Amino acid sequence: MPHPDPLASRFTRLQLAARGDSNPDRAVRERRLLTLDRLLLDNEPALADAVRRDFGHRSVAETRLLELFPSHAAIGHARRHLRRWMRPRARSVSLWFQPGRAEVRYQPLGAVGIIVPWNYPIFLAAAPLAAALAAGNRALVKMSENTPATASLFAELVARYFADDELSVVEGDVGVAQEFARLPFDHLLFTGSTPVGRQVMRAAADSLTPVTLELGGKSPAIIGPRLAASGHFARAVERIIIGKCMNAGQTCIAPDYVLLPVGQEQAFIEHARQVVADCYPAIESNTDYSTIVDQRQFARLCAYVEEARAGNAKIIDLAPGAVADSATRRLPPLALLDLSDSLRVMQEEIFGPLLPVLPYRDLDEAIRFVNSRPRPLALYYFDRENANIERVLNETVAGGVTVNDTILHIAQDDLPFGGVGPSGMGCYHGFAGFETFSVKKAVFRQSRLSAIGLFKPPYGAVFERLTRILLR
Repeated sequence: MPHPDPLASRFTRLQLAARGDSNPDRAVRERRLLTLDRLLLDNEPALADAVRRDFGHRSVAETRLLELFPSHAAIGHARRHLRRWMRPRARSVSLWFQPGRAEVRYQPLGAVGIIVPWNYPIFLAAAPLAAALAAGNRALVKMSENTPATASLFAELVARYFADDELSVVEGDVGVAQEFARLPFDHLLFTGSTPVGRQVMRAAADSLTPVTLELGGKSPAIIGPRLAASGHFARAVERIIIGKCMNAGQTCIAPDYVLLPVGQEQAFIEHARQVVADCYPAIESNTDYSTIVDQRQFARLCAYVEEARAGNAKIIDLAPGAVADSATRRLPPLALLDLSDSLRVMQEEIFGPLLPVLPYRDLDEAIRFVNSRPRPLALYYFDRENANIERVLNETVAGGVTVNDTILHIAQDDLPFGGVGPSGMGCYHGFAGFETFSVKKAVFRQSRLSAIGLFKPPYGAVFERLTRILLR
């Protein structure tokens, strides 16, 4: 049921409460984190079922693994480290200002906004909330209109577990989201596509609201030049395909395309087919394989395939015999070879179970290919040669990297998560999230023994001698 209060009134209530209690103590913050954790754990079956209904079919096991578990882990990490995060941090003082003391104090920003996407609506609400609540903020959350069952349930649960001036959830369409982005939050975190991220940033600019943008892009998976000879090729293919097929590819850090040594394309296809057969037998009815969230996204992905086919690309079924079903929006995974770079599937974030497979002649060419494109949110590199691993780490730029696997860097609570340029701005998770949602207040404590009094008018001979020393 929609909230009876106008959006602006809800924001004002939250903002006034934040100003009235501008720096809640650790006990209050821990209580809020524990309440959020209890909300998720108490209602795990209902939340997983709501997501399943929003998608038409979404694997309940994947919702538990990819949403509820990492949400619980993020909250637990914040609770365990909160005392240390809140502690003032001493900083060095220049010789000329000693014996003064310097420190950084972390204080809440106040009232923050979080805009949640449809692909992981639980985790991408809970993980930013863990950071925001740990930092002592109050939050207003806009859920995606594309997952209405999850949005409605989460709003109902938050209203039951939290006071409405601590945490509140907003439902509604694109117009509500646009109004939400224009509110004068103390910070706004948005997760979604790069085009919409640009719109959010423009809306926030009018009120000078600082933003964290968690976007997307085309995240490459690179198989090293001699990995096949090392016997680890099949393992690399398995991890790429599993990373791609989670949530039917509707993951911002899913491998978007594969770069592999020329001549290994057929071996990749054969291994990939075996992985799909092992993980998703009878994929057309397999309950572990998710469907595409709505008809618009399904049509977009099918249009990518038809454009590639018209351009004489090879379209390879990774689940032979399975076909796309528009009625259920079930789209079996496909590999795409011999692609023109002008195709939409090569220019836009895929966000589905389509995997371009691109050969390279040497590692230099693979690195050049990645660097010639917008910087990705994630990069995956598979190799057993440390020299090559270091080359890729040092010579490419991406928001995050997993070596010899996919996806897993996002699950490390002590690593920042964010993009670069078109793939994002700013970061969160763990202490990085605590910092994102905090004022880093610089404090200098003057000593009674300070010699600063020597540097005041009238400037004379003593001042001249001292400044000559300072400028040496």
